[in-house]
Amino acid sequence: MTGSTGSNVGYEAQLWQMADALRGSMDAAEYKHVCLGLLFLKYISDAFEEKHAALLAEQAEGADPEDPDEYRALSIFWVPPEARWPHLKAQARQSTIGQLVDDAMAGIERDNPALKGVLPKDYARPALDKQRLGQLIDMISNIKVGDEASRAKDVLGRVYEYFLSQFASAEGKKGGEFYTPRCVVKLLVEMLEPYRGRVYDPCCGSSGMFVQSVEFIRAHAKGNGHGLNAGAKARADISIYGQESNYTTWRLARMNLAIRGIDSGQIAHGDTFQNDRHPDLRADFILANPPFNISDWGGERLRDDKRWHYGTPPPGNANFAWVQHIVHHLAPAGVAGFVLANGSMSSNQSGEGEIRRNLIEADLVDCMVALPGQLFYSTQIPACLWFLARDRRNGTRAGGESRFRDRRGKVLFIDARKLGPLVDRTHRELTDEDIARIANTYHAWRGEKDAGEYADVPGFCKSAQLDEVRKHGHVLTPGRYVGAEAQEDDGEPFQEKMRRLTATLREQQAEAAKLDAAIAANLKELGYGG
Repeated sequence: MTGSTGSNVGYEAQLWQMADALRGSMDAAEYKHVCLGLLFLKYISDAFEEKHAALLAEQAEGADPEDPDEYRALSIFWVPPEARWPHLKAQARQSTIGQLVDDAMAGIERDNPALKGVLPKDYARPALDKQRLGQLIDMISNIKVGDEASRAKDVLGRVYEYFLSQFASAEGKKGGEFYTPRCVVKLLVEMLEPYRGRVYDPCCGSSGMFVQSVEFIRAHAKGNGHGLNAGAKARADISIYGQESNYTTWRLARMNLAIRGIDSGQIAHGDTFQNDRHPDLRADFILANPPFNISDWGGERLRDDKRWHYGTPPPGNANFAWVQHIVHHLAPAGVAGFVLANGSMSSNQSGEGEIRRNLIEADLVDCMVALPGQLFYSTQIPACLWFLARDRRNGTRAGGESRFRDRRGKVLFIDARKLGPLVDRTHRELTDEDIARIANTYHAWRGEKDAGEYADVPGFCKSAQLDEVRKHGHVLTPGRYVGAEAQEDDGEPFQEKMRRLTATLREQQAEAAKLDAAIAANLKELGYGG
């Protein structure tokens, strides 16, 4: 993914190239903490400085730019003077810059309890080249990541996503943890609609699922006239639970939630399979993007685990361990949506086909979505979305307020592989229209109020009976069910079209024969002919 420099290289890649050039001989695992910690510090400083400037302009009306409560009321961190980016930038070339950054981190933790124990504070260590640290600060000074416009575009998330994938590559790891693209998170959230209740992500990464869930509720609360209280309402209506095994990523998750004033107290650090930190949790909504196809998950030590209700997952691939862990943690009316590698829909290796068959026969599989390729920065493995529901009878939804139709014995298949334009040479994104099309299809099929009538669309969606899924050997690949896309009728009768195309073919064949003869004559003139 590193690519060569030039106009074709994306914004994130250019930043990476600059940052990587400053790494020198430092180990990538060490440099990750240095780089990502500074980016976060810049993020909260940008947000603070923007509000600080606004308060300075309002001083005549009684606003106090140095009152921490002015910032906390808007879920913006209070940044003490010693931690403000302009102060650090001015000192970037001093030999004491490492200690100044550590002091900045300590000051932020002191004044913002939500960040206690989360920020890296080892910039003063002798092994860290202070000249390179100063150059890195100069480089990051030119990136806007925390002002309102950048927050709306999730600039920090995109940069983090790219940097994490590059660090994983530099550390020689494959596929590990990565930030889930915003459009994929948004699709999961729009389909599941987690309005209220317990929301769980067993491999939460940088907490994108939780952030997007709160943003979803906030947007709908505004639409329902809750206005400025929408953010508080969103936070009050859902409680979040998560776990992340990678310590650096866990810290990022806590930071990401703290920025938005979301309680991160139930975001645990540890291995979800070996040390489930929420063993008794039964969640109303589960959203997840587990790492694909991981082989070193310790399955051989968990052969008799109570979570494997539908079959023991193979020790060489954790995909169906994740699926069963998710089912285990669903409340009686709970629903789940998660990303998996495409192989999960059809694999019959090592008992995976049997587990998938058992899940289908237990009537847990509600919907399958095939995603377009090139959505993820850090893996080219094609992916799909699984949606599971504990109770698919006509009843109340998770959270309590509306009713769905009886969907027992049916599975909705959506083939979205043709959606999503390329945003650069290697990266694709689902548009808001794409997301709405997929989500609305699911809502109509579930029988939601005001969602309209569901209808199969050849080449895009199909509501299949369980018997049809059985005939396909319990394979869940949407392309097997949705059929071919309907071709537009151009109005030309078939016989006339065949006559026209046949005549065109004969003309082209005659032209080809003339060209062959001319080439043969030319070759003969040159002495190469027979």
